[in-house]
Amino acid sequence: MALTRDAVLAALKGITDPASGSDIVAAGVTRALSVEDGAVRFVLEIDPGKAEAYAPVRDAAEAAVKALPGAEAVSVVLTGHAAKAPPDLKPSRPSEPKGPERVPGIDHLIAIASGKGGVGKSTVSANLACALAAEGRRVGLLDADVYGPSQPRMLGVSGRPASPDGKTILPMRNHGVTMMSIGLMTNEDQAVVWRGPMLMGALQQMLMQVQWGALDCLLVDLPPGTGDVSMTLAQKAQVDGAIIVSTPQDVALLDARKGIDMFTQLKVPVLGMIENMSTHICSNCGHEEHIFGHGGVQAEAAKLGVPLMAEIPLHLDIRMASDGGAPIVVSKPDSPQAQAFRDVARQMIAQGVA
Repeated sequence: MALTRDAVLAALKGITDPASGSDIVAAGVTRALSVEDGAVRFVLEIDPGKAEAYAPVRDAAEAAVKALPGAEAVSVVLTGHAAKAPPDLKPSRPSEPKGPERVPGIDHLIAIASGKGGVGKSTVSANLACALAAEGRRVGLLDADVYGPSQPRMLGVSGRPASPDGKTILPMRNHGVTMMSIGLMTNEDQAVVWRGPMLMGALQQMLMQVQWGALDCLLVDLPPGTGDVSMTLAQKAQVDGAIIVSTPQDVALLDARKGIDMFTQLKVPVLGMIENMSTHICSNCGHEEHIFGHGGVQAEAAKLGVPLMAEIPLHLDIRMASDGGAPIVVSKPDSPQAQAFRDVARQMIAQGVA
């Protein structure tokens, strides 16, 4: 008999919410519940200040659902929202706003961003992380593209991260890169249907509650655009710089300028730009063709006074390597395509940000 949503809700109604005294469904704590082919996923959205009190609640909820017939996999994410004061009360003294904080153990935090999707930002992030590891750096990669997490596939990582104490998350590791992604907690075809507060809570958990260890550099693969995740990263964590990825055509550059402007407003330095899918060389005849145009990113970088860090070609090997779980820097380290990423890694080291 297939597991149903109603059966899961009935099991969760047996778990008491410590704040309200009612069950966690009636209290509105249980969010984003999905039940598909025996895989159950949901979020417990709570006041961040009560995270310790809710750890047993999360464990009890997970155990209750796992006990149901047909429950094959259960994923529970504990995330937080800011508690609101009653409308007729005001704090006697406003609290001091916290500025960006350094992530413990991480020397440099670098954002990899793009103005629009489809320009190969995640492919660049994965290859750049592997290139830094190949250069002897201790490197981590945080897949913050919550709506489209692709780093588990690109880095050949699977399985669910462990949490020995219910508070700290142990990241995964492959190809010399320590990585964490919300994609490790969901199926590849499972949509993450979260609003801003849940996104921000998840990002802060992946930054501050993951046991990253001592890293020379943590790359953050951001979602495209100028939304909540990018803003939260710059406001909550001390970001040492951003690298903007774009393709040469005007439409991509229009959006890339908006991303650059966002980082300027948030006082995050732009370290440089990378032109991806810069040129295509026919494997049969050797003819070179600039499918998306050429020179646009170089001109934009010159106008901003930042370096053009690389022109990455549009090449089948790059795509196949990423789909296969071993980026081209790992699978074909001596290829010209891999060397382009190695050059960017060396530039970052020379700039003192990796």
